[in-house]
Amino acid sequence: MANGSFKSVFDIIGPVMIGPSSSHTAGAARIGKVVRNIFGEQPTQVDIYLYESFAKTYRGHGTDIALVGGLLGMNPDDERLADSLRLAYEAGMEVAFIPKREKAEHPNMVRLVVSTDTKKLSVTGISIGGGNIQISELNGFKINLEMGIPTFVIVHQDVPGMIAHVTKILSDHKINIGTMTVTRESQGEKAIMIIEVDQHDIGYCSDELNTLEDLHSATFFE
Repeated sequence: MANGSFKSVFDIIGPVMIGPSSSHTAGAARIGKVVRNIFGEQPTQVDIYLYESFAKTYRGHGTDIALVGGLLGMNPDDERLADSLRLAYEAGMEVAFIPKREKAEHPNMVRLVVSTDTKKLSVTGISIGGGNIQISELNGFKINLEMGIPTFVIVHQDVPGMIAHVTKILSDHKINIGTMTVTRESQGEKAIMIIEVDQHDIGYCSDELNTLEDLHSATFFE
């Protein structure tokens, strides 16, 4: 764990997973699945940039099959994970692995650029050990998203009133906001809200948030 403490017994014994390494397999699968959830659909083109330890051992430690399995919606313990590259090919997903030589902010870092004919997304993820992950970049925005905390990730256009519309929906459902970060490319361009909340099992709010005008995507993680 990054902070040196354990939140549960599962942080000590590690996650249930397919593969030899919680960092290289379970964490990688979770990064892939988070990217799939944020993107909102299966991409047709995937460029996977691997750094440091990931770049050196991604084939031997199963990082490649884990990332692609996550992009197909699989969990780290999914028995289909070993066949993910074949399944991606059959599903029409073109995948390119690109090892990078430069030093990264963490030895287990990967940047995934996923796209279809109509949209594109870039996400940088870090596997911090024990199957735990962080998301440090989203479409060029520097963020700090840790799995395990109930969080809404909202991509929207920077227009007046958007924050008020989002927080009103959460308030109507009696959802309490713990922390909130808003970042934008520039005035009037795309922006991202990272909203950590106190309640669990409230993913249904994403459907209502996604009806808002000028909102590109709203995804809930916990």
